[in-house]
Amino acid sequence: MTRGAPDPGLRALSLWWDQVADEDPAALVPRDPLDGDTTADVVVVGAGLTGLWASYYLLEADPALEVLLVEQAVAGFGASGRNGGWCSALFPTSAAGLARRHGPEAARQLRAAMRDTVVEVGGVAAAEEIGCDFAYGGTVTLARGAAQLARVRAAAEEDARWGDETHVLDPDGVAEHVRAAGVVGGSWTPDCARLQPARLVHGLARTLEERGVRIAEGTRALRLSPGAVVTDHGTVRARHVLRATEAWTPGLPGARRAVVPVYSLMVATAPLPAHVWEEIGLARGQTFTDARHLVVYGQRTADDRLAFGGRGAPYHRGSRVRPGFDRDPGVHAHLRGTLVDLFPVLAGVELTHAWGGPLAIPRDWHASVGLDPATGLGWAGGYVGDGLATTNLAGRTLADLVTGTDSPLVRLPWVGHRSPDWEPEPLRWAGVTAGLRTAALADVLERRVGTAGPLPALLGRLTGH
Repeated sequence: MTRGAPDPGLRALSLWWDQVADEDPAALVPRDPLDGDTTADVVVVGAGLTGLWASYYLLEADPALEVLLVEQAVAGFGASGRNGGWCSALFPTSAAGLARRHGPEAARQLRAAMRDTVVEVGGVAAAEEIGCDFAYGGTVTLARGAAQLARVRAAAEEDARWGDETHVLDPDGVAEHVRAAGVVGGSWTPDCARLQPARLVHGLARTLEERGVRIAEGTRALRLSPGAVVTDHGTVRARHVLRATEAWTPGLPGARRAVVPVYSLMVATAPLPAHVWEEIGLARGQTFTDARHLVVYGQRTADDRLAFGGRGAPYHRGSRVRPGFDRDPGVHAHLRGTLVDLFPVLAGVELTHAWGGPLAIPRDWHASVGLDPATGLGWAGGYVGDGLATTNLAGRTLADLVTGTDSPLVRLPWVGHRSPDWEPEPLRWAGVTAGLRTAALADVLERRVGTAGPLPALLGRLTGH
């Protein structure tokens, strides 16, 4: 396969992309687009982790399958190459929410599958020799006030009902993992690994190509239909068409209101010296967050940076996704302030990278995967930012659905779930914006007066918890 000129702009997508480009300059050279009409057994639209994992497990099930990945940009261009690097057992719908919809036993089965998925990702990375800095350090949740501590304790009790392991910690227990300012307690769960997501993407893509999977980059899908995908470089005819487009889904015909793309932004420090890490901790690859409502997340990278992100960027009316939305000076400045508030030792530290990207939120905050046997059309997505592990579960499930394998995965409660459409604009913009502002206001009230009143309960109903 011939390849074109490097695209230096790919470095700016994230710290993760910048590191991969340093290690392998060929990563900046896009693969060739589709060259006219073609056929395949399975065509996957979207070469993020959902599409890559689905292709990987399809070949595991049947090495003779002809699989073609169609990607409008490059593999890992979206959230798969820009996320916070948490390979966790988190699922966007709580276990209690799953139980209300599908029954308690179904909820327990999905929670167990998510825990197993974290292990599965690490196992494949090791087996395929993908150096993605996988470290099974778990997640620490900090409580920095009475309201946050109450939520942490309640969450740990709830986790125990569904088989999840969460340990409530006093301030000294938290300090064994991470030392942050103002901590009054917290919790730790083992069910998360830190990793470098772009290295995982590029390692999987390389593995797939070695096994004969075609990856056509720079090829935009214009229309998906039973038996065919029409692209701007030709039509692909296939028995099965799998959609793995996540936040870019609203750009497809008929899918404008399927999900809303909401941006999450990140910053990363320069590599920090040993004496700084002696003050902060995170020595075993732990990821960390706190119990605020507007989510923040962080990790210590393998090269001793602190990578930190959070929600709060505005939703863009009409479900627009644009490169210019990847950076918001106000939000990035707020992330820096939050980071220093957590770790005062970082005051004045250099931030070398600032980036962002969209994640996809279904109307009921319920991720889903499925295949219509009558049409051969399949899909997966709606991860609400919890996709680094969930994509693997989706890929395994899609492979079983396509090959007709009657496995426990195809009976999990998210299989075949259909979320309702979002409201038309401007109601969609008003609703999403109100949700973001409610979360921010709840955090402000808790910091200032110790309680947010009814706002947390309202947020829980909005998000399926």
